[in-house]
Amino acid sequence: MSDWVVELEGVSKKFGSHQAVHPLDLHIPRGSIFGVIGPNGSGKTTTLRMMLRIYRPDQGVVRVLGESNRSCADDRVGYLPEERGLYRRMTVWRTLRYFARIKGNRNPNAEIERWMVRLGATDWYRKRIDQLSKGMAQKVQFVAAIASKPQVVILDEPFSGLDPVNMELIRDAILQLREEGTTVILSTHDMAIAEKMCDHVCMIFQGRKVLDGTIPEIQSLYTEPKVRIRFADLPSMELESIHAISGVSLAKWDNGTLEIQLDDQASHRNLLLRLLDFGSVEHFEIVKPTLHDIFVRIARP
Repeated sequence: MSDWVVELEGVSKKFGSHQAVHPLDLHIPRGSIFGVIGPNGSGKTTTLRMMLRIYRPDQGVVRVLGESNRSCADDRVGYLPEERGLYRRMTVWRTLRYFARIKGNRNPNAEIERWMVRLGATDWYRKRIDQLSKGMAQKVQFVAAIASKPQVVILDEPFSGLDPVNMELIRDAILQLREEGTTVILSTHDMAIAEKMCDHVCMIFQGRKVLDGTIPEIQSLYTEPKVRIRFADLPSMELESIHAISGVSLAKWDNGTLEIQLDDQASHRNLLLRLLDFGSVEHFEIVKPTLHDIFVRIARP
């Protein structure tokens, strides 16, 4: 059994004169939450639709669960599209049963009930889809994507239209899917969500892959020489004294915490030893950049 549930090799897609996705290699590990991140219009959804064989790539190979033949993997992949994909005049119950059954789960009632209970949505079964709010419909569509017990589930902006409470419910449900062995491919433009949830991320910008790895791997590539220090007792010292330390390029106070930007070759150990001359240090932190910080650095003109 391959470690990869989805493999893209040299995959690209063009619409007219617009190159939506440049040649892309991607390997998604089994049992992970894999983030496909980037701004709106970057090529994320096009990439997901090539995984699903909704779009045929202009070149390259797509393999899902080891199969390059579309029909072989379809029943084992769930999908929550960014746009609404529900029949507006059907009831919630009929909708969920319909989507589960066309994916091969002939007796989906228990699975539907399990997830609807978890999301606090069992009172909606008799409602028609067009009677639901945007957030309610999003939760129903999420259950529709997973009620067939897929091995892989692809979620395109699953938190769209949700308030903070329901975002937490969906977040916890996604984490539960991973615990049960499901591979989750999560597309989002929200870097904070991706950083909290994903084991691996691929960042797409202007149709090109610009990052691919685990969160710690990516952070290590873009870590700036920056530290935060908090003293046990706020020392009386001028910032000029800090700037005089070898390797310090910038220093500032922020709510009682000293933030120091270092030169690339500066030593954290030597800095700490020098700071002890000013007082007892109770906290010394090497600052790691967030995914948002990294993206801004990549995308800034």
